Amino acid sequence: MAAIRQANVVWEGSLASGKGEVSAGTSKAFTRLPVTWGSRTEAADGRTSPEELIAAAHASCYAMALSGGLGQAHVRPQRLEVTASVTVDNIDGNWRVVSSALKVRGQVPGIDSAAFQKAAEAAKVGCPVSQALKGNVALSVEATLQGP
Repeated sequence: MAAIRQANVVWEGSLASGKGEVSAGTSKAFTRLPVTWGSRTEAADGRTSPEELIAAAHASCYAMALSGGLGQAHVRPQRLEVTASVTVDNIDGNWRVVSSALKVRGQVPGIDSAAFQKAAEAAKVGCPVSQALKGNVALSVEATLQGP
């Protein structure tokens, strides 16, 4: 069964001087987060951006995919810390998302570093957000297995 999730934005003004607010329409988990053009291309100054929201989506999706993959290998992660760094750049006069770099630190009893690296790479490929970005955005993962 398909799942549909919504987010809503209200924007006022021009691109350069305008401002908006983004809210989670389905979960209501966040409301009225401020967003501006400057928060995308300059300093965040307490405002979010579409790229930061993509990073949040990618990091959380990846953590779930890695946890699920480890579970299928019959190991249970104690803790996964994931950061996604999404880069937006002006390429030939057009702004575009060019990369999403994942970093994961994991505490996973019963697995060695090589197996963790393999699971980390598989999660990068299999995560639904990675699938949405694949072919259009450079994807990478740096995985570190930590002791208990």
